[in-house]
Amino acid sequence: MAVLLSPWRLWAVEDNQECTWQVVLNKFETIGKNHGSDRFFEQEPLDTVDNLFGLLVDAPIDPEEKYLGFPYYLKINYSCKGESSEALVRKGHLTGLKPVVLVIFQSPVNFNRWKLEQLQIQMEAAPFRSKAEQCSAEEVCIMSWYTPMPVKNGSVVMRVDVSSNGLGPFIPNKRFLVNINGFLKRQQDNRLQFTVGNELFNLIPRYFVNAPSRPLWYTVDQTPVLILGGIPEEKSVLLTDTSFTDFFLVELSIDSCWVGSFYCPQGNFTATIYDAIATESTLFIRQNQLVYYFTGNYTILHESNQGSESWVRVLPNECIKKLCPVHFHGNGSEYIMALTIGKHEGYVHFGTITVAICSITWAVYTEINYNLLLLVEIEDTAARKYFQMVGYNLGNWGTMGGGLERTADNGREMLLVSLLVNDYLSILYTIPEFIPDARGLEFLMILGTESYTSFPMVPKGMSYNSFNNLLFIWGNFLLQSYDTENFIYLADFPKELSIKYMVNSFHGDIAIVTETEEIWYLVEGSYHVYKLFPSKGWNVYISLQVMQQSSLYASHETMVTLFYEDSNLYQLVYLVNNQQGQLIKRLVPVEQLLMHQQLSDPYSLQQQKSHLKLSFTNFCPFTVMRLRDLPDQKIYTRQELYRAQPPHVLEPSGFHTENSLAVYQGLVYYLLWLHSKYHKPYADPVHDSTWRWWKNKKQDQDYYYYLVSNGKSAGNVHIDMANYKKIYDVKTEYQLPERIFLDKGTSYSFSIFLTSRGHSIKNELEPGNLFQLLSQVDLGVVLADPSCIEAVVRQQVLIKRNSVLFRVMLRDRSVCFDQGISGHHLMKTAMLVKVAGSAGHCVQNTIQGLRMQVLNLGGNLMVPVLIGCPPGKRLAFDITYTLQYNNLQNRHYFDCVHVDPEMPCFLFRDTKLISPPPGFNPLPPTVFHPFFLIQDLVTGESGSFEGSYVLKVVGGGPTLDTIKEYSEEEIYRFNSPLDNTYSLIWTTKNSTATKDLAFNIMSHNMGIEWLCLENSPCHDTVPHSIFAPEFFFKVLVSNRGVDKSTYCDYQLTFLLHLHGLPLNAKRALFILMVSTSVFLGLVILYIIICLLLPLMLKMCNTLRWKINNIMASDSYYSYSSSSIAFSRSSETRFSVDSKVGSKVAVNKAEPEEAAKKSLT
Repeated sequence: MAVLLSPWRLWAVEDNQECTWQVVLNKFETIGKNHGSDRFFEQEPLDTVDNLFGLLVDAPIDPEEKYLGFPYYLKINYSCKGESSEALVRKGHLTGLKPVVLVIFQSPVNFNRWKLEQLQIQMEAAPFRSKAEQCSAEEVCIMSWYTPMPVKNGSVVMRVDVSSNGLGPFIPNKRFLVNINGFLKRQQDNRLQFTVGNELFNLIPRYFVNAPSRPLWYTVDQTPVLILGGIPEEKSVLLTDTSFTDFFLVELSIDSCWVGSFYCPQGNFTATIYDAIATESTLFIRQNQLVYYFTGNYTILHESNQGSESWVRVLPNECIKKLCPVHFHGNGSEYIMALTIGKHEGYVHFGTITVAICSITWAVYTEINYNLLLLVEIEDTAARKYFQMVGYNLGNWGTMGGGLERTADNGREMLLVSLLVNDYLSILYTIPEFIPDARGLEFLMILGTESYTSFPMVPKGMSYNSFNNLLFIWGNFLLQSYDTENFIYLADFPKELSIKYMVNSFHGDIAIVTETEEIWYLVEGSYHVYKLFPSKGWNVYISLQVMQQSSLYASHETMVTLFYEDSNLYQLVYLVNNQQGQLIKRLVPVEQLLMHQQLSDPYSLQQQKSHLKLSFTNFCPFTVMRLRDLPDQKIYTRQELYRAQPPHVLEPSGFHTENSLAVYQGLVYYLLWLHSKYHKPYADPVHDSTWRWWKNKKQDQDYYYYLVSNGKSAGNVHIDMANYKKIYDVKTEYQLPERIFLDKGTSYSFSIFLTSRGHSIKNELEPGNLFQLLSQVDLGVVLADPSCIEAVVRQQVLIKRNSVLFRVMLRDRSVCFDQGISGHHLMKTAMLVKVAGSAGHCVQNTIQGLRMQVLNLGGNLMVPVLIGCPPGKRLAFDITYTLQYNNLQNRHYFDCVHVDPEMPCFLFRDTKLISPPPGFNPLPPTVFHPFFLIQDLVTGESGSFEGSYVLKVVGGGPTLDTIKEYSEEEIYRFNSPLDNTYSLIWTTKNSTATKDLAFNIMSHNMGIEWLCLENSPCHDTVPHSIFAPEFFFKVLVSNRGVDKSTYCDYQLTFLLHLHGLPLNAKRALFILMVSTSVFLGLVILYIIICLLLPLMLKMCNTLRWKINNIMASDSYYSYSSSSIAFSRSSETRFSVDSKVGSKVAVNKAEPEEAAKKSLT
């Protein structure tokens, strides 16, 4: 066996026990309670963390923002065989171990609603002490690590990779599937219940023992919940949201009707669910001849959709004999197909296709080129039956007659397309009536001249890989083809067996299950079929497992299904041990089985001195294989990576609290929220989604560090701004990427280093007396679409090292794709690199066990290639440089009166005069120069867009609230240089036009002049204040059809705010006249007031004097009348009193006179 050099730290494996990560899901209320795992069904963010952020004063956060949290946390532990998990976790924490969690979001199916992106976020787990038990220790007894479990709109499938930070014990990386289960609901008593039926808690042996296995059908990489039927005489299924790491037995709530009649031939009624297919949000089943579907509650996908309330029956007037899956989504949709029986025999509902009198056995849909392949059984006039493969292109279905049938389900509609096809089917291949005679060969090319055996060919189904275009027709034989026309017969598969179903990994491996439950294995690109079970290798492996007392194997077991997960083959098996049954998921060790099988081949004993040496024949042509010169993976994988670490806590032990974990939730949520909001038309000055978060806080980072250094941070947590960012400099791993995205004319290069087995390098004399080094190790590159991509292989022989270095370059030919939106409608193809003679023979020993060389593909290296506009590229309006350039070019810049920093204004000025007066030199017209950026959200690169584009004004209005969309006719009149209705909004000089001359083609650094002619919507704009009129233009920029340098169809729609628009001549004259009149009126009024003011003052004074006099005279007369009356009444009193008074006066006067005399 060939063995690769061990990866780093592999030396530590032998000194450590076998350890593994453990991950469960917890809600916030159950943190630290060790109660188990919560089910992932809640999808809405929580607002319970926002009040905590309000307490974080003097922290680098924006207090005006609203911080939300996710419903769940990931609880992380690890365990080693034979040791207590609690003690191990404490030991790991004390030695510096911190789990690193990488959450990978699967991009959605519906790219019309959600943005396609390959998004990842890496988080460091925070230690947390358990609250479940009282601990007598000083610090900790039981602890775990926690990280937020983020949720992203449009993604219901998430992969969680857990790894170590490099400190503490050695624990291998492990991947977990954490999917949203939309088929659960919470009852009033807070219990969870399935919406599709009732959960059963008893696995009765008769459900599985001796029951035939069945295929597991679903949309690859998109399905969060898998469904598996086939339980005999029960309308129950197995449901799982973790790919059968755990599962549920659910009895479906369907009516179990039977439509058997004279046109629906069925022998008897059965409750068994025969066909079950799972898609991103919907489950499909077939019971008897009826088809049902149930849509889950996935508000994260459909927002307003609340899911189905019950199972919905479709095709009620049809008898369905089989459901056929479509493994890949396409054009933003998922598909299934239904085959009919009875009076409508020969119909397939993908739409409904009517063909000649025949029976359709199987259907395959290729989502890339919209081809439908049908395996049909035809009976000719001589009552002789034969099989044909026919094809139909669904790309033109809209031009043919047919009908539509809609089924409503809680606001959601399912569309069944019915097409009537007569002359549009093409016969692609007629399957031979008998199995060919291979005469001892591994494979045989079917040319029509070969001899045949007496065994009839009985086709039962088809399998198609849309990446490498490899088609299999299977039954009691195997036929494969790359072009659906030329077929190869694989003779290693025995004709006495019959295939029940095939399982494709879509990464180069295929597993085959026969009617007798045998398991066979095939490497795509090779022709040898290997028997895995039962086999000698299987017996050896089982014996070793029994010696190790493994609980995954038993003497009595029944295989339920076989499926691939992350390129690994798994079995779902029902075991019976000591009369106790259990359903388990276990790995099928393909590599070990092949190795044991090779070791069972004849061996030899060689005499070496005094003892014999046991040796086996090694069929692997090389001993060492390495990958070299790998480029930056992010450019080709298009994976966007964010990194978040928990906030620092001030507690000396480093343990977090509920509050600090809640703050961690809010920070991760806000980081992903900034990512989703970054896709806006105006480009930020800094090409980074987190720039706006910290732009006003960076200057204070020393102050924040001072606070945490002195233990004064609010809330006992410190938020380090450097811990929440987007990562661009990811270290390249020494393995080929999972997939490669190629833009127009781009290439991907790498090298393969092979060390030959033995002395296989020799010199060979060529014509011209030149010696050339030749190696027995040959490398081949197989391309699925050689007309679209090309491969160049250069060989360098290293004779001193007995090795060969192959340099491989894969390049796009720039001919097979037009233009598309970023990530949309990508063309699927593949590159297969194979070492001659290595398929199934070369095995490497890694930390995860034996693996096929390379990448588990048995000597073959199959990498999917996606041609088109890669995800993560966008066109943005470079507002910063546009402002700078226009200010410099036009020598002025006047912003609006009410400044909006998110949408700066541009001045509309047209000083161009048709016939200026003599001696008048008008200013040149203001030219608006727009600039755009091509931003790569994956690599962080941002550069000026220098290609060609078409600019159109597609909407507008005087205010933001009155913006309207223009019709196609209006768009033409407002933007086309051919318009003669005086409706142009803008024009440009030195511009070329599109092929139809309808629109101008712009290029870098070209300017436009605003016109707003009399029939345009911006003409004669009424001002709403004393300031000049404003107008908002909705501008569409697209390079489709005019830029040949890329596959990307950059489409950008943004708002452009202009102010200072000119007025209509009549309106301007009217406003001038009204303004002049008002002004003159005010002046005249002022003059009149100034001239008449003295007279008016005199008149006012005179009037006031007269009024005073009148008031004074009135008061005088009233006083006189009252005085006369008073005097009359006083006279009588005075006459009496005067007599007395006179006497007194006389008496007083006498001494006074005497005194005067004495003085004199």
